[in-house]
Amino acid sequence: MIWQSPILLWLFILIPILILGIWIRSRKLQEKRIALFSEELFAMLRKGYWKTGDIIRSTFIIVGLVFLILALAGPKIGTEVREVKRQGIDMLIALDLSASMNAEDVRPSRLEKAKFEVNRLIERLKGDRVGLIVFTGEAYLQSPMTLDYSALKLFLEIADTDQMPSSATDFKSAMETAFTAFETLEENATEAAKVLLIISDGEDHGQSYDEALEKLIDKNIYVYTLGIGTNMGTTIPLYDNTGSLIGYKRDRDGKVVTTSLQSDVLREIASKSSGAYYSIERGNDGIDAFLARIGELEKGEFSSQEYADYKNQYQWMGALALCCLVFGYLTPTSRKNN
Repeated sequence: MIWQSPILLWLFILIPILILGIWIRSRKLQEKRIALFSEELFAMLRKGYWKTGDIIRSTFIIVGLVFLILALAGPKIGTEVREVKRQGIDMLIALDLSASMNAEDVRPSRLEKAKFEVNRLIERLKGDRVGLIVFTGEAYLQSPMTLDYSALKLFLEIADTDQMPSSATDFKSAMETAFTAFETLEENATEAAKVLLIISDGEDHGQSYDEALEKLIDKNIYVYTLGIGTNMGTTIPLYDNTGSLIGYKRDRDGKVVTTSLQSDVLREIASKSSGAYYSIERGNDGIDAFLARIGELEKGEFSSQEYADYKNQYQWMGALALCCLVFGYLTPTSRKNN
């Protein structure tokens, strides 16, 4: 058993105080009676008095107060199975972890800004099932589709460019991984809209993604793209384990690599798949426009959760308190003499 408001159980202290007060009052009245009246005169004045009824009345009133305190404290006993149904969309976030995402033309860096905005996105979702894909030249399902947003945030937090075997970017691998992930949902198909959000600086060094994109379109999967970076471009800093700058990324010829936002590729992907392109080019930019857009998509009931909880029993305590108080109030303290 647990209690909704256990602090109210301290009201039980009043019960013995009440009983003690009744007893003291009764003793004082008896002393006054003995001092003022004889036994015969007092018996005549209280003709028809029923002492047992008086005791019953007091007892039921006290018991009623006990049940009333228990009801106010909110007892919860046993378990109750509840079904919770959620409505939302199915969404996969594909996060680019290529080396160029370490560029700092968007503060603090493209990747950190992207992770910050995804966290904001997760916090504002309600009932949407979300998964995370990380990709460079290869793609991995970092977090399967879930309603556990706390777990998703943990997977997002550990995402880093160093975890990937390749530093290039291949949108085809991200799309194929997303297609496979959505395919696993077919057994529990719902009317929920399916969305793939690709977050990248747009630099694609992989194979043609046209076929992979067509497969997504055929499955009625909306592909939205979020470009992060600036058109001016910047260098890619390199840091050691202590966080100190040790130089800038260079190509095979030893020249410092410059990276810039390639929005044309991302726009093309979004336009072909009935999605939309958004961009983050400054530190104060966000993905609010994307959030407003997904709110308009069709939502389906795709999850029902069952969980055990303690069942409220205060109503029974309240009913018993009411019955005792009413019965005590109606109990007569006098009766007719034959």
